[in-house]
Amino acid sequence: AGNSSVLTCLFNGQISMLTWKITPKVGGLCRLVYRADMNMTERENCSDNINWTFRAGLAPALEIQQVGIGQEGNYTCDAASAEGNFCTRYHLTVLVPPRLSLYCDEQGSPVCEAAAGKPRAQLSWVPESSSTAEEHCHHNETVTVLSKLTACSTNVTSVTTCMVSHPAGNWSHSIAC
Repeated sequence: AGNSSVLTCLFNGQISMLTWKITPKVGGLCRLVYRADMNMTERENCSDNINWTFRAGLAPALEIQQVGIGQEGNYTCDAASAEGNFCTRYHLTVLVPPRLSLYCDEQGSPVCEAAAGKPRAQLSWVPESSSTAEEHCHHNETVTVLSKLTACSTNVTSVTTCMVSHPAGNWSHSIAC
């Protein structure tokens, strides 16, 4: 999420017509059509952050700027040339890295939170110890994971580290409660 994504349409020969059909999880069908004989492009029901990318020597592509969860879905490019018809399909999955926080609760136990990630983050502790975990699912398909260390020594202040694993990256934060 938040980055740009470029999807290339593959074909052979000189293009005569190219159509992108986008079926997002949210919203209706978006269509982009290019006709070489008229040097014409047409847009139908597409958000402003979805645009053509035509560059000399490269296949035409579709650029999605600042990708959001709403752009997740199926992208199909149909191209026609003198050498035949060509179809390229993509399924765009959007990853949302979680917002991380680590703090001490009222009882002095470390709490690690990976908020609003997609998919859910995996949390673990170093050194390993007993912990409880809660998950909260949000309407936009993101998940907040909260892990609380439960077996913390009360007579020695020690540094504990929360390890966060997610397809968008891995992070660690340390705290002494």
